Amino acid sequence: MSWRLPPEWHPQDWLWIGFPHDAGEWPGVLEAAQRQIAAFTNAVADSGQSVRLIVRDAANEAHARALVSAQVLLERARYGDIWLRDTGPLVMTDGCGNRVARRFGFNGWGGKYLMDGDAEIGATLARKSGLDVIEADWFLEGGALDWDGTGLAVTTQQCLLNPNRNPDLSRSDIEARLARDLGLDRVLWLGEGLLNDHTDGHVDNLARFIAPGMLAVPCATGANDPNAAIYADARARAQTFGLEVRDVPSPGRIARDGATEPASYMNFAITSHLVVVPTFGCAHDADGVAAIAALFPDRDTIGLPADAVLAGGGGFHCASQQMPAMISA
Repeated sequence: MSWRLPPEWHPQDWLWIGFPHDAGEWPGVLEAAQRQIAAFTNAVADSGQSVRLIVRDAANEAHARALVSAQVLLERARYGDIWLRDTGPLVMTDGCGNRVARRFGFNGWGGKYLMDGDAEIGATLARKSGLDVIEADWFLEGGALDWDGTGLAVTTQQCLLNPNRNPDLSRSDIEARLARDLGLDRVLWLGEGLLNDHTDGHVDNLARFIAPGMLAVPCATGANDPNAAIYADARARAQTFGLEVRDVPSPGRIARDGATEPASYMNFAITSHLVVVPTFGCAHDADGVAAIAALFPDRDTIGLPADAVLAGGGGFHCASQQMPAMISA
């Protein structure tokens, strides 16, 4: 039996989304982050796709229910951070109507954020959905990878080669495990991720596949764009690899309390009918959303405020994980 990872634009049965609950992770902006995640959830549900909003406890379930539409299913589970892209199950299909969940070790993004339930939530969600779970013997977060459905993946050296994840694995070892565990037999290695990204450079904040062999990469906006060199390097590596590269403007420098944040329109979520782009209340938001909309003519595209979500360390893509539909070949 041959398992593969469907690309994100493959039809989805539902989308899991995490609901913020820990005031310590969202100092001063917890309620704003909850409202922004609820708006994301409602937009996906209104598009006609099923959504499962994961809530930590009864109190948060009641609060979430007041913010989301009746179409949204609330599912209670034990988790710390909301970043289900990293901690949730990676669901593979075999083209014959079968699915299985792949789970990797999770060490809090290199030991930085170890929170109750995060190492277990992926297997919990998979088993609640009736999936068998296959455990892997190394550390990997879902947001560290993007793939185009042909066996090609993109990642960053900053993250996957970071000694705080798998210090005993070489680049070739990691490539072998990606092929063995996820069917990803070709890897485009980018260099650094965004400045001040606590994930150590997750690629879903930097470069995203939008079709087989086609990669979207940001362009620097403004003379003070803190990631200009990173974008240029990623673009050059992708073009040298032979990929078609499509440009998306960056938000430029977004700061909170004087510190540059890893803001990116690339942290968009692709759902069955809708693409949701994080916005930051800056002058480039409209251009960023329009550029991404042009990449997905078969779907509606909207921008939603995500500045409070970003204050907790991520965006809409980070907070969600899809269940691919079972489609027989």
